[in-house]
Amino acid sequence: MTHLERAAATVSAANPTDKQSATHWATPKPLHCEGCTTRGDPVNEHVADSHNVIRVQGARENNLKNVSLEIPKRRLTVFTGVSGSGKSSLVFGTIAAESQRMINETYSAFLQGFMPSLSRPEVDRLEGLTTAIIVDQERLGANPRSTLGTATDANALLRILFSSLGTPHIGGPQAYAFNVPSASGSGAVTVQKGNKIAEKATFHVTGGMCPRCEGMGVVNDIDLTEIFDENLAITEGAIKVPGYTADGWYVKLFANAGFFDASKPIKTFNKRQLHDFLYKEPVKVKMEGANMTYEGLIPKIQKSMLSKDKDAMQPHIRRFVERAVTFQTCPDCAGTRLAEGARNSTINGVSIADACAMQLTDLAEWIRGLDEPAYAPLLESLSASLDAFVNIGLGYLSLDRPAGTLSGGEAQRTKLIRHLGSALTDVTYVFDEPTIGLHPHDIQRMNELLLQLRDKGNTVLVVEHKPETIAIADHVVDLGPLAGTKGGEITFTGTVAELRESDTLTGKHFSYRAMLKDTVRKPSGNIEIRGANTHNLQDVDVDIPLGVLCVVTGVAGSGKSSLVAGSMPKDEVIYIDQSAIRGSRRSNPATYTGVLDPIRKAFAKANGVKPALFSSNSEGACPTCKGIGMIFTELGFMATVSSVCDECGGKRFQASVLEYKLGGLDISEVLSLSVSEARALFSQGEAKTPAAAKVLGQLEDVGLGYLSLGQPLSTLSGGERQRIKLATHLGEKGGVYVLDEPTTGLHLADVENLLALLDRLVDAGKSVIVIEHHQAVMAHADWIIDLGPGAGSAGGRVVYEGTPRALVSNLSTLTGTHLAQYVSSAG
Repeated sequence: MTHLERAAATVSAANPTDKQSATHWATPKPLHCEGCTTRGDPVNEHVADSHNVIRVQGARENNLKNVSLEIPKRRLTVFTGVSGSGKSSLVFGTIAAESQRMINETYSAFLQGFMPSLSRPEVDRLEGLTTAIIVDQERLGANPRSTLGTATDANALLRILFSSLGTPHIGGPQAYAFNVPSASGSGAVTVQKGNKIAEKATFHVTGGMCPRCEGMGVVNDIDLTEIFDENLAITEGAIKVPGYTADGWYVKLFANAGFFDASKPIKTFNKRQLHDFLYKEPVKVKMEGANMTYEGLIPKIQKSMLSKDKDAMQPHIRRFVERAVTFQTCPDCAGTRLAEGARNSTINGVSIADACAMQLTDLAEWIRGLDEPAYAPLLESLSASLDAFVNIGLGYLSLDRPAGTLSGGEAQRTKLIRHLGSALTDVTYVFDEPTIGLHPHDIQRMNELLLQLRDKGNTVLVVEHKPETIAIADHVVDLGPLAGTKGGEITFTGTVAELRESDTLTGKHFSYRAMLKDTVRKPSGNIEIRGANTHNLQDVDVDIPLGVLCVVTGVAGSGKSSLVAGSMPKDEVIYIDQSAIRGSRRSNPATYTGVLDPIRKAFAKANGVKPALFSSNSEGACPTCKGIGMIFTELGFMATVSSVCDECGGKRFQASVLEYKLGGLDISEVLSLSVSEARALFSQGEAKTPAAAKVLGQLEDVGLGYLSLGQPLSTLSGGERQRIKLATHLGEKGGVYVLDEPTTGLHLADVENLLALLDRLVDAGKSVIVIEHHQAVMAHADWIIDLGPGAGSAGGRVVYEGTPRALVSNLSTLTGTHLAQYVSSAG
């Protein structure tokens, strides 16, 4: 008998006719947070309306420590805590992951075989889940053919519009698509029609792709002297392309193909041999008894390297491409990617290329000006899509903007657009720091959108650090108390007012405000920028001071990155951007930062063996798990099952390797140390290794002393990844550091540590230029350059340059107004 049945039986003994009311009386009372209206009297509430919370019991994903909590539905809940405290593990790795997994299980086993397999998160019980829609910070994709228009519905709608109204008429929507090439052909086909057996058939497809650049908008010119050294033979290492080593597989294929003598210098090749080496079309050849495909070097590297977006390349490949290849705008299509027919077909004198190049605010205005009653539904749909971009603060973009160049914040807002007009309710929207890349002025818009989603009857879960967004929450969940192994606990749940009074790290820093400096540093020189016109910059002339902390700010899309990254000289400038660090399940802080190299050499020297033994990716790897420490078992359409390797016990190394010690520890024990513990180990005694201690000190400087050296990169939070990338650059030689939004993913307490780090860099004689929206960084600056006044074509001008104190006194800019409000509330 359930507790409801027992309660009903108890009441019915006194009043046999009152079983129904007893059932409602025994219904668990919904979670109520202060400031929220209750859903009704529990006595008269229907039992179906009692499921007002998401219950999590015993969550242990990543660093979570058996977390249990209740989250109110149809409310805006913000999850706070220092970077690495477990916010993403709870919200994304547990709640959202289980919701998606359970939805996938409703499909047949056949369909699940084509879907990504999701494993069940480490949690005892989850109740009250609804469909989860994740709006994260992942980039829209690095495909060079993808643009803002193709990544949304806007381009598809525009193609339909031009195929209907464009003059001259050139064909259907695909005639305006730069990803569809024109094709034609003819031949005999067999058709069973009466007595006729064969008929001649022809076909023609009109596509919008420019044939010269193949829809890329750019053509490349390859410097052959950077591809190979003509004075060397191929077997001697003449090929200078990354991955084409003299003893590698690619070179072996060239040497055994039989089209030329690979043991002779390339300069001795005749015209035919040189063509076969560089440009030969794919052809089957025999090599060591196997059928292989031989292809010339140039088309091979065009397919493997030049067809990818540069931002998605590994650093050493990107450096090679930048050195060996010159990209220039396609002379035939002028960079529009479109064939001549698509460029010449217009509506009121505007081609689809012109429309895609317009700023979205201008394009929306042009669409509204079209008087075509027969196509009113299409125009209304297109207008609504464009207006959504404008309302969300992306009106400064254009549809031809490559998707790979969008920042994480821009990509996240682009994904949000498709949900704003949705008729769905009672779903769970999960956001990962939606204010990233937003000026305080734009944060207000984002807050309004989050509240709109909630007011439609949805549950909105937000992982966030900005106090402006935390302040609008109905319910707050704070994780901590610290990060990594010292986090993973619920330190507070309640209202914003209660958070302010709490003793948690977030509560203490919620009202923190950086103070304006009484005195600022004096510049030691200037970087002169004259006539800058990259993207939306309007012939900007500005002097960026050296030897100080200079902050470049302005609303999103005002031209900050264009000014700093696109106009500054590259010599001796260390540029740390927002691009995500990449790594497999084998990557960890020790391998990414390079600190493992001096550690392996120290182990080898102390024990008189080879350094390769102390790499889990080389000779020392456990033969059973291949140095991963886990065994992964594929179960078809079901989720892959992982288990700790029985052979090495998860240590990743052979047993014989673990017998070698340094400082009393084996290599697996060293990798399990935290950064701070490892720094203490390698700073003194027999294990003293200055090169390792230096890198570990840089990790401590950015606040990552708690990280384990062997922790997989895939388990790090966004803020941790941002800081680990910063740490790798701290030791580089260069006088100027450029940081693009270094506060991304940082808790209020972490921002204080970041400011201290920036001060140490400047005091050490470096020049630090920061592209930033965070008011704490602005207030702490020695010099501010503010761009605007708006975004896109309304920006691109310097509206202020001077000290923060003078900016606060000057309320003529949006930045000055918000900074004045920020510092006035300090205390």
